[in-house]
Amino acid sequence: MAGLSCGIVGLPNVGKSTLFNALTSNQAAAVANYPFCTIDPNVGIVEVVDTRLDMLSELSKSKKIIYATTEFVDIAGLVEGASKGEGLGNAFLSHIQKTDAIVHVVRCFDGGDVIHVKGRVNPIEDIEIINLELILADLGICENSLSRIEKQAKLKKELQPNVDLLIKVREHLNKSLPLRLLPLTHEEEIVFVLYPFLTRKKVLYAANVSENDLPAMENEYVAQVRAFAQKEGNFVVPICAKLEEEIAQLQPSERKEFLEGLGLKESGLQRLVKESFKMLGLITYITTGEIETRAWTIHAGMLAPEAAGKIHTDIQKGFIRAEVITFDDFIRYKGRVGAKEAGKARAEGKEYIVQDGDVIQFLHSG
Repeated sequence: MAGLSCGIVGLPNVGKSTLFNALTSNQAAAVANYPFCTIDPNVGIVEVVDTRLDMLSELSKSKKIIYATTEFVDIAGLVEGASKGEGLGNAFLSHIQKTDAIVHVVRCFDGGDVIHVKGRVNPIEDIEIINLELILADLGICENSLSRIEKQAKLKKELQPNVDLLIKVREHLNKSLPLRLLPLTHEEEIVFVLYPFLTRKKVLYAANVSENDLPAMENEYVAQVRAFAQKEGNFVVPICAKLEEEIAQLQPSERKEFLEGLGLKESGLQRLVKESFKMLGLITYITTGEIETRAWTIHAGMLAPEAAGKIHTDIQKGFIRAEVITFDDFIRYKGRVGAKEAGKARAEGKEYIVQDGDVIQFLHSG
């Protein structure tokens, strides 16, 4: 099960398919159908390569390494007019609703053989076209929910806060603004999660540049996207989809050298994954031993028993304590035994907040 799921959207000819194909031909990626509705989009499952696991695995002499994973879902049918039935129409709705975040691929390069669907390059206009489709889709969800809830609220007064919130949502959407820009009270937030709105999701803009922009991956279009994203509180990752496609054809052992030759430290895909984690406040803790070294994805701020539940619910129920060693100490003292002898293994209880990179062993009953 992936720790994170991102829906990839973008207008035709912006590099979305190139990026997704690179992602799914990557050796770490498996392509599968997404069983959400009759029009099944493709899913690429990508490993979040983390060198910390390799180092721990070596010390523990683990038989295998299991990295955290991210699902990338190819959202087909999201084109101008999709909310009115163009392309695949509203088929995209159920696909995006199931994802944690949206990766919006935006064209940030001129020329080339690829003709832009609008005959020009304007990343902000592209973003606004997709945003409008999602806003219109949300407006449809809002209107349908409101007409239903208003009737129910006549008999059930406790539903009035739902009606008030949906009216507030409708007014906001009618200004062509995404819901992530709508301030909500704590009480409204609780009601809000009942509705599968799309424009509340965080967006990571993948600014697709040409190979001429390597290694800096900066140009005037990327700067425009950054300024737009900043206003929304969203993230931007410049990426060269064409380059990602080339990297995907290489053996894993050849990729590092190829990237270094271009003046790059890591692939755009890995940067995309890392930024997605950061954007959604996700971290990983690690378990290590002879059988396996494994990363577990959790939300930042999660307490030890809940984190233990990611391994198995029985461990959460029978939680006694967690033996925690920081990654740095585990490496410095060459394993669990050395860290214990140096007094660097801590016994933590139910109130402990798990930190990124904690190497944990859980003690539990049953």
